[in-house]
Amino acid sequence: MQRKHVDKYKYLGLNIAYYRKTKGLSQIALAELINISRTHMSRIETAECAVSLDVLFDICDVLDISPEKLFDFRK
Repeated sequence: MQRKHVDKYKYLGLNIAYYRKTKGLSQIALAELINISRTHMSRIETAECAVSLDVLFDICDVLDISPEKLFDFRK
């Protein structure tokens, strides 16, 4: 991940966590549903790593939201 995009990854991670919680899912439950580790899920939500579009689309499918919702960065 490029340093100049860190804030965007933080907002993305916060949005993922928000929608995950509204669905009543833990990190481990969501991670299992999209076939990644809980550690990877945590790192995505805390902007410690970049996330692929495939994983983002899988998250959207499980959470039943559009990708646009994850990129709605309200400050």
